[in-house]
Amino acid sequence: MEAPSSIYINGHKHVSYYSDILSEKEIVKKSKSFYDWLDKRRSVRDFSEEPVPKEVIENLIKSASTAPSGAHKQPWTFCAISNPALKTKIRKAAEIEEKESYENRMSERWKKDLEPLATDMNKPFLEIAPWLIIAFKKVYELEENGGKHNNYYVNESIGIACGMLISAIHNAGLVTLTHTPSPMNFLADILNRPSNERAFLLLPVGYPKFPAYVPDLKRKNLDEVTVFYE
Repeated sequence: MEAPSSIYINGHKHVSYYSDILSEKEIVKKSKSFYDWLDKRRSVRDFSEEPVPKEVIENLIKSASTAPSGAHKQPWTFCAISNPALKTKIRKAAEIEEKESYENRMSERWKKDLEPLATDMNKPFLEIAPWLIIAFKKVYELEENGGKHNNYYVNESIGIACGMLISAIHNAGLVTLTHTPSPMNFLADILNRPSNERAFLLLPVGYPKFPAYVPDLKRKNLDEVTVFYE
């Protein structure tokens, strides 16, 4: 007997879901292949000025927006910026906050931990990268009558979406890094975002400059990040 293509639960339509059924051998192979590919991803700070088509950025954002979210509220807005004047404005404002952080906010231990990454208060990639994608979290929804209603698990939801965005960027053969100048209120001001949105993460997106160098870092082993209960 064939299952119906859709049913109603609590008065809402649900459609049937199908996925490819793989053998155990195939699952192991695909999971290992995905890990090997994802393990090549690195945060890159040296960008090429080579342009990236807008359609690519649209596809990346659509990929991020497939992420699960609390009550399917999708509490995010992705602002994609290629305008050179806006990028310059963002860089100048970000570097003001970064300078304050490096000189007054960050502990000596924090700065010592950052030394292997060779990062400092200067952020030229904010102008050089052809695109900046800024993820804003929607703390609540604005209603037409001026009211508001809450979203749920906002940080968790947008965090997952940003993780999927980073993977999509890697999949497209592009590079990025996670940039979080703190505080980030200036981004909402520069981009004239509504009162219900808060900047969550800034991602420069583009091709790596040649040559580009990244720190020779090692990721934690499986037994350092996992506990199995069997």
